[in-house]
Amino acid sequence: MTSFTPLNEVKMSFSAWVALAAVIATIYGLIKRYETRLVLLLAGLVMCCCSLDPMAAFEQFDKSMTNRALIISICSSMGFAACVTLTKCDLHLVSLLTKPLNKLGILLLPCCMLVTGVASLAIGSLAGLCAAIGPTLIALMLRAGFRPAIAAAAIISATLPNYWSPGSTDNILVAQLAGIPVMEQINHISFNILILFGLCIVALTTICFIFGDYKKGFQQSINEKGLIRPLPELPQHPNLLKAFAPLLPVVLLFIISLWFPKVKMSVATAMLIGFIYVIFVTRSNPAELVKKFFDGMGSGYGIIGLIIAAGVFAAGLRSCGVVSGFIDFLKDSSEIAKLGGSFGPYILGVMTGSGNAAAFAFCESVVPHAAEFGMKIQDLGFLTCLSATLGRVSSPLAAGVILIAGIAGTSPLEVIKRSAPVSLTAIAFTLLLV
Repeated sequence: MTSFTPLNEVKMSFSAWVALAAVIATIYGLIKRYETRLVLLLAGLVMCCCSLDPMAAFEQFDKSMTNRALIISICSSMGFAACVTLTKCDLHLVSLLTKPLNKLGILLLPCCMLVTGVASLAIGSLAGLCAAIGPTLIALMLRAGFRPAIAAAAIISATLPNYWSPGSTDNILVAQLAGIPVMEQINHISFNILILFGLCIVALTTICFIFGDYKKGFQQSINEKGLIRPLPELPQHPNLLKAFAPLLPVVLLFIISLWFPKVKMSVATAMLIGFIYVIFVTRSNPAELVKKFFDGMGSGYGIIGLIIAAGVFAAGLRSCGVVSGFIDFLKDSSEIAKLGGSFGPYILGVMTGSGNAAAFAFCESVVPHAAEFGMKIQDLGFLTCLSATLGRVSSPLAAGVILIAGIAGTSPLEVIKRSAPVSLTAIAFTLLLV
């Protein structure tokens, strides 16, 4: 007697193959630097259509596009960042932080990482941070006797303090998934970030000795031809009030959340207070700054657009049954879930050079099911986003890595030879913390 395969099994098998092909095509598209949002949207729509559920993609698009928490936090942060850049307050902060670092010997490496960490609170973009702080710190380190590759690695391996920023898109997304305020998520991970940041400093200093990347008294030549684009000059005499401007919203939110918890200050409120402070301190034209603030808010929708596209991609995976199958595989063991939530985003970050694309895709599809793995959404979300971020700084395709390598006059591959072991060490240690 001839046996027939049930229709639903055929459908599931076909959907699984479609999902596999879509994931491979997505990774290829991201590696080839096609428009990230187009790649994610198209892959998600194709998977939903092949699963005979095309409306799932459109429903997810609508849901993500009107996400109040994400829009308010991200757009206000981007508006404030645009004003800080226009008034060059960020450069005053960088200049102030780098002045005491002239004659520290081997200790210059951890000190430059500390300075970068503080600056990352105000400058969330890796490429933007490298452009602002890279020229000064790289020049200091090369003149002190450090090789270009380790100098560049010191910058990109020191960005974890950005997770203390309420403007961090990773924090905003995880908090939204967990249904908690952003500051509660930051307080939840603050101690872990402190430990991991210290670990990164120790790990890269150790790598510096292993590679023999420091020779006292030997000044490396600065290859100006390696510069990719004109970079901003830092002010010779930084203004303390201007230097404090980029940090004001962060300081406000921490003070309110720790000592005045009954006062519910939103990220947008803190950014607006910071914006008003910038107007008074810089004595800039208010009309010009207001225009820049709203222009910056508009640019924030570029980031939100990536989150929307990642949501549609995740909806496609759900329609194909991939998410439910992955969850069934992971939920038998929290240890397997930790590995899946860490090395999956890390590998995707390395392959694509984009931390956001990897983090948002995993957060949308897997993190909401953290309870089924015996974990909290805050912890699995943090692990996922952190791993994707560390994957980005381990990728020769990342814009920030290419930029900082160009500033130092070295190869991106030489830089990630130093940064990748630091990232993997941090991920391994994070698995013990969460």
